[in-house]
Amino acid sequence: MITNAEFEKLTDPFRRELLAHCYRMLGSLQDAEDLVQETYVRAWRSYDRFEGRSSLRVWLYKIATMACLTALESRKRRPLPSDLQAASTDPAQSLGSWERGMTWLEPIPDALITAPTDDPGALTVSRASVRLAFVAALQTLSARQRAVLILRDVLAWRAAEVAELLDTTADAVNSSLRRARSQLARSNVVEDELADPIETELRAIVDRYVDAFERADVAALVGLLRDDVELEMPPTPTWFAGRDAVVGFLATRLRGPGGWRMVPSRANGQPAAVMYERGAHGYDAHGVAVFTFVEERIARITLFLDAALVPYFERSPD
Repeated sequence: MITNAEFEKLTDPFRRELLAHCYRMLGSLQDAEDLVQETYVRAWRSYDRFEGRSSLRVWLYKIATMACLTALESRKRRPLPSDLQAASTDPAQSLGSWERGMTWLEPIPDALITAPTDDPGALTVSRASVRLAFVAALQTLSARQRAVLILRDVLAWRAAEVAELLDTTADAVNSSLRRARSQLARSNVVEDELADPIETELRAIVDRYVDAFERADVAALVGLLRDDVELEMPPTPTWFAGRDAVVGFLATRLRGPGGWRMVPSRANGQPAAVMYERGAHGYDAHGVAVFTFVEERIARITLFLDAALVPYFERSPD
């Protein structure tokens, strides 16, 4: 009988990648953490039946995937506002109210899912597989299609391996994969966003954005945004497209110098910033902004207006 300490030593190296896997499936950081915990509980309870016919890593992925599929039977998909309605080009547009019970896509801190690596290629693949546009597109697929596409295209499993997990045939897996790829091709995934500037240039642009935002310098913000920049703010369903609309809306929220503090971070393999709003007794957690770049300009700002996300970005990685 394996001890708890021995089990943790064997399985803990896979925790980060399993969190990323569950996040891709569920679109929620909090749900993903719960499902990873459930995966480890299930694995611990059934470890004496693990016969080694597959690697420990594959076995854990099988448990995690089945746990996610079960969870998705009772969960709605998690969209972004841009998935549900057209953008506004009027900065004075009144913000709509969100539907009660709606659950939105959440960001995930890079620090929780990205292990240090000396392989730049591996790091690029990891970032691409959790980018907001990709994860949002995954949410348009059925749960089984989502699992098939992630297992085949992200994790590079063979069709026969996926078929065994899902109790189906390799032909059925390949058919499901074709439909999933076709659906993703119709989704609003920005292909050019992978052509980011180098990391040091990205950080410099984000630093300039943070500085301009904190100083309420609208003119400086204009120079950092593409003409076709988009801004969405879940859970607010209203979103804006076009630099005039985005800057015009942001200008109404800047409140003058010192109204906000922003701390650069990373989320979903992309530059991000944690936001704090000045209150009566200091700065209060406000949300997390994730930036999508095309070349050297900001093409999209996804501002998650949820203070409950901020502690995840303040947490020290394990």
